[in-house]
Amino acid sequence: MNAEVSHRADDRPTPARPLERRAGMPAGQLERRARVHAALGDPARLAMVDLLHLGDAAPGELGRRLGLPSNLVAHHVKVLQEAGLLRRARSEGDRRRSYLQLVPDVLAGLAPPPLAGVDRVVFVCTHNSARSQLAAALWQRTGPTPAASAGTRPATRVHPRAVALARRLDLDLDPARTAHVSAVVGDGDLVVAVCDNAHEELTGAGAPDLHWSVPDPVRVDTDAAFEAAYADLAGRVHRLAPAITSRATAPTSTGADHV
Repeated sequence: MNAEVSHRADDRPTPARPLERRAGMPAGQLERRARVHAALGDPARLAMVDLLHLGDAAPGELGRRLGLPSNLVAHHVKVLQEAGLLRRARSEGDRRRSYLQLVPDVLAGLAPPPLAGVDRVVFVCTHNSARSQLAAALWQRTGPTPAASAGTRPATRVHPRAVALARRLDLDLDPARTAHVSAVVGDGDLVVAVCDNAHEELTGAGAPDLHWSVPDPVRVDTDAAFEAAYADLAGRVHRLAPAITSRATAPTSTGADHV
């Protein structure tokens, strides 16, 4: 895949490649997720789901716990049932009673579907000297796929503070290895721009799949700034990693800114 580097207008459409890796999503899944989100949009219904998360309850018990009249409980239960969040189970003791149970798989389905068919994650910035290097080094240690990093205008070396931080964190980072995005990014890569400049410069087939607006630590050039950038990247890496499905395991479907 060739990466085009130019400035793009905010309204220019980006290529379809990025989140089409969510292509394993069955038809109607977005609509079902929207219905569940809508059902949970009422505080009383959300409180009911919270109570049922750890145990079952009769409608009257929910009403007493939440201070709601029976007619309002019945309304909220109906909405939650229609969204598929609740089911009723008849009491084995008093057969006149029924208990409400949470359907946990429906809540689990609120998470976005995985990004499937990813061979590698490539973190891109301007100079490939700090944020992209740290993100790739962390991903190599914790992520489910290989990782690489690149820059739109790569520096000749990795920033010394990034190298020092990587050493303190026991991350594998080569201080002499930087690369241009066109020499790194290929088919099957999930491209993550970790700086605003790279996100705004890369267009066409090389447009990033994801954008992380992480402040440039080189602008401040203190250890604290690099540590803050790393903490931001680490949180994002840990959120992204569970959403990645590698191609091998994917189900078969019919500078001024320095880094």
